[in-house]
Amino acid sequence: METRLARLARKGDQRAFAEIVELYKDKLFHLANRMMSNRQEAEDIVQETFLRVYKHLDRYDENQKFSTWIYRIATNLCIDRLRKRRPVYSLDAESSDHEGLDGYAMMPSDDRTPESELLLSETQRIIHETIETLPLKYRAVMALRYFQDMSLQEISEVLEMPVTTVKTRVHRGREFLRKKLEPKL
Repeated sequence: METRLARLARKGDQRAFAEIVELYKDKLFHLANRMMSNRQEAEDIVQETFLRVYKHLDRYDENQKFSTWIYRIATNLCIDRLRKRRPVYSLDAESSDHEGLDGYAMMPSDDRTPESELLLSETQRIIHETIETLPLKYRAVMALRYFQDMSLQEISEVLEMPVTTVKTRVHRGREFLRKKLEPKL
């Protein structure tokens, strides 16, 4: 279905492109939000993904799954942005720019409502925070595997790396999480 929509959008059918956006906007936001840990950046990533998809529809190879292509674009945008971020400093350290405020006080809110806060269990919060500490190469694989429910083969296609590398990164990512989570849970 997505291949047909891509074909129509390539010919200038705006409704077909709007359907593509509707099909993928929430999935891409969820992925980007997990990788970036920042709602605004995730929204920017989703917007940039659709801009690139629209601009480069002629490059889409119909022999591959459309979902693989669009996830690859979004994941690469997340990875690029994460690489450009300044180094992360201790959240406990007082900021020299903002006297009296530590890193926790300056973290952006992700607009949680009291209702959604109740739904987010303490365990989920700890796991989410721990995933944010994963090295970048593991974070992308773990987000695709556990938040997008992709198979190792699909992750391999999205990240353009051998399945054996994906397996290794999933294994090492799990080990990293286990070591960090054991004292907390």
